[in-house]
Amino acid sequence: QVQLVESGGGSVQAGGSLRLSCAASGYTASDYCMGWFRQAPGKEREGVAGISTGSSTTYYATSVKGRFTISQDKAKNTLYLQMNGLKPEDTAMYYCAAKSARYWCGSLREDENNYWGQGTQVTVSL
Repeated sequence: QVQLVESGGGSVQAGGSLRLSCAASGYTASDYCMGWFRQAPGKEREGVAGISTGSSTTYYATSVKGRFTISQDKAKNTLYLQMNGLKPEDTAMYYCAAKSARYWCGSLREDENNYWGQGTQVTVSL
């Protein structure tokens, strides 16, 4: 049973930083895709960043490129999202997700992911 547990959300002023963590367990494949998604009130969930656990190749949505960094610690089975230069429009519930490596990790498509965490709230104020 795959489990993903996010942590690290909170409230921050615009321009600030937060680091989200996602502890993963139960995934037996050696190479798969993990990603971060977010959903703001009244909006659809959107892909933010993705990473191939095998090659560590990373992918980003245009809206966060240059501000957010996705990374992994394989020894700890933990995924991270470092968020710098936060803006009010980054306010959302953030989810980590996992999918098979048969998909392109850079697609950031919600419907390709089999496993989801419970989410962690990020609120950015002016």
